Amino acid sequence: MRRSLSPFVIAAVLGVLCLLGLLAYGLLQAGTDDGIDSAVARGDRPVAPAFELGRLGGGGRGSLADYRGQVVVLNFWGSWCKPCRDESPLLERWHRRISDRGATVLGVDALDVTSDAQDFVEEFGLSYPMVKDTDEEVGRDYGITGYPETFVVDRRGRIAAFKRGPVDDAFMREQVLPLVEGRS
Repeated sequence: MRRSLSPFVIAAVLGVLCLLGLLAYGLLQAGTDDGIDSAVARGDRPVAPAFELGRLGGGGRGSLADYRGQVVVLNFWGSWCKPCRDESPLLERWHRRISDRGATVLGVDALDVTSDAQDFVEEFGLSYPMVKDTDEEVGRDYGITGYPETFVVDRRGRIAAFKRGPVDDAFMREQVLPLVEGRS
């Protein structure tokens, strides 16, 4: 005499098979991640996503292409962000140090009231160029997960390094300076 499987057993087996399928899918997807983080971790230099945004405070538009052939320290920030406030004097010092050597800091303001962002720039005496990512589209292209975040773009327009969180002098010396001096 043959016993048939109960509906509970069939549902349990199907559930386990679905979970195994999802696990396999997740592993396959993780193995083919082409995001900026994983590409740079592998030693690759992915092409920096292009953008054109309004300049903070008006004055037309600015784009990453405006700095083609230069090293760009692309810093995503907001005036409301305490770590952004802490790192901005350092970024200004480094901008002054590298700007006559074919490099620049380029600030990308996001999630901000324009007047607050302009007050921030004035408060810290920031002289490097600033653009405003009003709809966070550029931030999504770069995979921004928090503020501040900084991407170092080499002279060929490729991301050579990044830092999630505030940068410090060691990061600038180790990741930016070799590119500016043509050592990397």
